[in-house]
Amino acid sequence: MSETAQRALEGCPVSGARLIRWLEDDDPRGAEAMKVLHAHPRSGRAHIVGVTGPPGAGKSTLVDGLVTEWRKAGNTVGVLAVDPSSPFSGGAILGDRVRMQQHATDPGVFIRSMATRGRLGGLSRKTHEAAVVLEAMGFEQILVETVGVGQDELEVVELAHTTIVVSVPGLGDDIQALKAGIFEIGDVFVINKADRPGVDETEKQLTMMLHLRAPPEGGSPVPLLRTVAHRGEGLDQVVAACQGHARELVDGGDWLRKGANRNETFFRELVRDRVAQKVMEDETGSTAFSSLLEQVRAQKIDPYTAMDRLLSGFDFKAREPGS
Repeated sequence: MSETAQRALEGCPVSGARLIRWLEDDDPRGAEAMKVLHAHPRSGRAHIVGVTGPPGAGKSTLVDGLVTEWRKAGNTVGVLAVDPSSPFSGGAILGDRVRMQQHATDPGVFIRSMATRGRLGGLSRKTHEAAVVLEAMGFEQILVETVGVGQDELEVVELAHTTIVVSVPGLGDDIQALKAGIFEIGDVFVINKADRPGVDETEKQLTMMLHLRAPPEGGSPVPLLRTVAHRGEGLDQVVAACQGHARELVDGGDWLRKGANRNETFFRELVRDRVAQKVMEDETGSTAFSSLLEQVRAQKIDPYTAMDRLLSGFDFKAREPGS
């Protein structure tokens, strides 16, 4: 086991940050460390809570308040805040802002900003792996704040045990967008900035939409809560709703199912990335790729035929150990 992996398992924030950086940079040391972290007994124990919703809903302020509430209860909290990435550097456009300053010196809180790096779905490509790192470090609650692109943020449900969908009064047509996309994935709904005009109408619309959803089998009705996050109002109810949902998952056997689905998604992403990497980097493949790419650019061949020709030159059969 590497010293960095060992230190991360001991809860060292510097080592945890270094591991996440290795993963983001596709450093082989990160992959080796992940083999150790996945096998640790703490794997699968943390409660992962996704926070999603349209831009301007106050997700960061809400997450900040939830960290405070969970810390009051004695829980350690890790935060993965996903930001849009620069199209030039690939870094997080808002990653240099100081997030949650009040928690900066709290050893029971770990906050990491991650760039999407062109990934759609509201999460960074490495968010799943970063969550494993925080889990192995011993954090009991892991909050994942999505980038805020709206109804396409569906990846968070594959990662989180509990998904919070945040709305605000006055969104108008955006409420309908919620119905078309992320509305179906929410486990807890929050109307933030509930001190604004129009909160009653927003609550009415969301309540009507929730009635259209199939009720959870054997579960409680989906909570719809009001908060004013910047004043700390209603946050204790959100925490209680998340904890209640976690208990339902455990009691109904869905906690393990969600963990299994998360591991499957993680595995599929790894395979997809490694196969693409093999095709791009293999000496034979790179030559064929370059040739086919030029033909595609010149419209001498269509992309589908080019793909078939490229992949036909590779043997993807599993090799025997030692071969």
